[in-house]
Amino acid sequence: MPTGRVKWFNNAKGYGFILPDEGGEDHFAHYSAIKMEGYRSLKAGQAIQFDVQEGDKGRHAVNIEPLESETDDDDIEDQPPMDDF
Repeated sequence: MPTGRVKWFNNAKGYGFILPDEGGEDHFAHYSAIKMEGYRSLKAGQAIQFDVQEGDKGRHAVNIEPLESETDDDDIEDQPPMDDF
């Protein structure tokens, strides 16, 4: 399964582009192709793995899976507890 990084992703429009690690043209990424629970979104620079599908206007990334989490559990434990608001 190819890997790459998110070039940019527009949450409001639900799409963006991926830079494959192997080089070549950017791949289109649609929110519906992201495999995660809850709100499906990507962040610029995020490492991902994906499959490639040829589309009418170029390559599409499908079965997109993030490779690294947004936060480390250790970082969360080191932070002081938040007060109830």
